[in-house]
Amino acid sequence: MVTTVRKPRPFIQVDVFATRAGVGNPLAVVFDAEALSTEQMQAIATWTNLAETTFVLAPTHADADYRVRIFTTQKEIAFAGHPSIGTAHAVLESGWATPREGGLVQECQAGLLPVRMAMAQGRQSLSVRVPRSRIVRYAGADDVLIGNILVTTTAGLTAPALVEGGRRWWLAELATEAQVRQFRPDRDAIRELADATQSLGLCLFARSGQDGDTLTVRAFPLGVGIDEDPASGAANAAIAAFLDEAGALAALGNRYLVSQGREIGRDATLELRVDEEHEVWVGGESQTLIRGEMSW
Repeated sequence: MVTTVRKPRPFIQVDVFATRAGVGNPLAVVFDAEALSTEQMQAIATWTNLAETTFVLAPTHADADYRVRIFTTQKEIAFAGHPSIGTAHAVLESGWATPREGGLVQECQAGLLPVRMAMAQGRQSLSVRVPRSRIVRYAGADDVLIGNILVTTTAGLTAPALVEGGRRWWLAELATEAQVRQFRPDRDAIRELADATQSLGLCLFARSGQDGDTLTVRAFPLGVGIDEDPASGAANAAIAAFLDEAGALAALGNRYLVSQGREIGRDATLELRVDEEHEVWVGGESQTLIRGEMSW
């Protein structure tokens, strides 16, 4: 009988955009992934059954501190927010890379992306500069699918729009936080909208907080089979870029917080910033919940 020797690899599971355990978006991180084939990585990502699983490899670019490949349960993707933040957290905690000048440089299919570290009251948060999305078009009279989904809602300061930054989203600002939280999604209709416009689906948001200085967000990426995302860095970065491009940041300013996930039993907190060059950064805290080894 032939015995197959499987190399154990460090494995970490992280709760991303979480100020405490269990309220964010989980991510699996597999280290020492050089010997794994693309097919094996996809099989592992399918097996973990999380929204994304990342694989950490040695960088191929001199300016990068590490390289990451990001997989959903169905395919590899070039970039996503919560996998980038969670992987950077795992890389730092494990000692895989040492920060330089207060941050790291992540190499991924979307290019070289800087990650910045910040400490406040003994708590560390990380933020990544996100590839900028742009407005494709605002919803018009012919956009019956989005109109039907939003027919029972009241619009906020901006009109619904389709945006694209490698991946497309429909964004819709509602007039109140209560409308966002009480919204009952027609998942079949959102899936139809996603398929018809080659988008991920729909993000709803509303200004909240005492002075409208925070956002409440819900994301429905039914175009990739996810009913509702508990905390989406890329979707929130798309919202920030949209509001900046539309000149509608208003009381939010260039730095604000987002609440996401309460409607599905989470309570994630995301930090958004639009810098002087109009680049968007998304970040937050992460919690390591599982440390071990994977044999595959």
